[in-house]
Amino acid sequence: MSNEYYAPGEQRAGKVKALFARIARRYDLINDLQSFWMHRRWKRRVAQLAVAHGPSQPAVLDVCCGTGDVSFALAGLEAQVTGVDFTAEMLAIAQTRGQGGRPIKFSQGDALQLPFPQASFDAATVAYGLRNVADWKQGLAEMCRVVRPGGTVVVLDCGKPDFVPWRWLYFTYLRLFVPVLGLVFYGDPATYSYILESLRHYPSQHVVAVTMRELGLREVQIINLLWGAMTIHVARK
Repeated sequence: MSNEYYAPGEQRAGKVKALFARIARRYDLINDLQSFWMHRRWKRRVAQLAVAHGPSQPAVLDVCCGTGDVSFALAGLEAQVTGVDFTAEMLAIAQTRGQGGRPIKFSQGDALQLPFPQASFDAATVAYGLRNVADWKQGLAEMCRVVRPGGTVVVLDCGKPDFVPWRWLYFTYLRLFVPVLGLVFYGDPATYSYILESLRHYPSQHVVAVTMRELGLREVQIINLLWGAMTIHVARK
């Protein structure tokens, strides 16, 4: 089944931007509901992995930062954080949240053309964003470009479980239950049925790992969460 918010090619960015502009106000609440609050723990783990091998106050870029969950977790670990997202409505919410740690620089920008020089950061993170860009390989390449040699790249996103019965159950959950949240909160199930549609066009965690190696990253690890329904990739440049 197609989704009005998913479009391949040149229309992808505009469609995704419209979607996240629409759902920004209740984005955090629905993330809590659809993940049973587990996404918060996963994002804290992303932050911990990003700073594990860097200096005491690493410079970290949080790509597709949204409302800032990972950015704030990084700031709480004494990182110098820059958060970038191309949806103004998401950034507006991030900027109203209490930072609780070091100041965070939020800015609007395109993950496919990051507005930062080469080798600017000790680490780069992205949580549930790589799947949403028009060219996920280019997005990953941009993250690699702005990270210094020896730095860390961390990616959190939906996965595709290897165990077929579990994958079927997981996809059924995304197909039947998650769109109900879109219907209840926005009067439009398409806002959240988009997740399954985008995942169908996103590769498995194994393909993402291969691509990271092709981009020159080393020590690539796949950390499966919920038996592969979610995945963290962590690698060094």
